[in-house]
Amino acid sequence: MEPKSNSLPEIKEREEKPPPQVKSLARKGSFFVPQNGLFPFYPHYFQNILTKKQQYYYRTNGHSLLLKSLQVEVFSQIDDCQKLWEEFSSNTTLFDTWDFRLAFWKGYNHTPYFLVLKNGLDNLALLPLWYEKDQKKYTWFGSPWQEENKFFVKDPLFIPLLLAICPSPVILNAISTELPLWTGKVIRLKPDDPKYILKLETIKSADDYLATLKKKKRYNFKRDRRIIEAQNPHISFDNFADFDTLVSLSMKRFKEKSEDTDWEDPRRVETFRQVIKLGQVNGSYKVRMITVTIGHKVVAVDLVALFNGCYYPLKCGYDVKNFPGIGNFVNLLEIDDALSLGMEKMDFLEIGYGWKEKWFEAVPLLQYEKK
Repeated sequence: MEPKSNSLPEIKEREEKPPPQVKSLARKGSFFVPQNGLFPFYPHYFQNILTKKQQYYYRTNGHSLLLKSLQVEVFSQIDDCQKLWEEFSSNTTLFDTWDFRLAFWKGYNHTPYFLVLKNGLDNLALLPLWYEKDQKKYTWFGSPWQEENKFFVKDPLFIPLLLAICPSPVILNAISTELPLWTGKVIRLKPDDPKYILKLETIKSADDYLATLKKKKRYNFKRDRRIIEAQNPHISFDNFADFDTLVSLSMKRFKEKSEDTDWEDPRRVETFRQVIKLGQVNGSYKVRMITVTIGHKVVAVDLVALFNGCYYPLKCGYDVKNFPGIGNFVNLLEIDDALSLGMEKMDFLEIGYGWKEKWFEAVPLLQYEKK
């Protein structure tokens, strides 16, 4: 399938193949915008891309002069993308950090597509995407693994414009619900899978958390913890050499359940090697690894990220078959670990997988798709 694009006025031809590599993006006929190309938003985009409803909204709200001053530019060089990201990102969550996103780029090496709305020399809005050649679609820069994604705009009125002119097919998942109410009138966002969090401000231990659960749930957690504690587990921290064991345990567990795992893709393995490396070197976020050993056997390994008072369990590998209850044991262990580090909340990430919804608070997310 040939990837679609909202071609600029001066670019008439279409590539027959997926996007070229970065070094050849500027060649004539590419559906990428040349690096040095600035194209006016008005009248082409306004008249041909925006829906009648969107046109009416902007005309009746006095934005005509602003729209006529806008220009469009696309960047694909990673250094340019970093500068733009750092200009717009609020760095509120782990997924807002450049280093975390960069780890995914280093793992997958997909071509960036950073769409910018400008007014003269000022950057007003940014939509940071990349093109996934194997899936033949655009997604967030950093892959759909990213969460609480935000529209990087200096005024919310640019959000519908970014989505109107972005290339297609595009899927933008896990969008934060922190959007002005009026945006729902001019863009169509649908519910995505929620993410799950645990607020830590009101508890001082994992037992305090258990006290908030209903009797049966509390019993199950305590039972599993007793089973593992009876086997004298040894807990160690930050032995990052255990990452390979994490991958091995996780793949084995998915195989036992006859399910596919993302670890089968070597690019995903390299991505999380980079997550660890950048978390250790650059310092915008920190990484932590928890290893549980019983006897001489590693039975659980968790990779955790720490950022801005939030504790993120990112990836795990458990020997559930031989050590039932190990998952609940580690969850309670991590609650105590997060509290000991002064964290304010824990982010257990998107999708419930049949168990998160039973224990933690759901946070809604949104999705946008253009075919």
